[in-house]
Amino acid sequence: MQTVKMSSKNQIVIPKEAREAMRLKGNDELLVVVKGNITVIMLKPKTYRSDLAGAGKGIYPRTYLQKERKSW
Repeated sequence: MQTVKMSSKNQIVIPKEAREAMRLKGNDELLVVVKGNITVIMLKPKTYRSDLAGAGKGIYPRTYLQKERKSW
């Protein structure tokens, strides 16, 4: 775990190890998500559609949709 210090201009430098792990390059946009006292920084997806594709796969059993259609 590394620590960073905020500058007088409220800027931080993301450590090289983190940049490499996130595959960041210059001019990449990042998302900052704050949940209570936890802050998460992540790479902003180029398109949300491609990042969310298949996110719900496996949540419901295969027969779920057929049962729902029959209930209509």
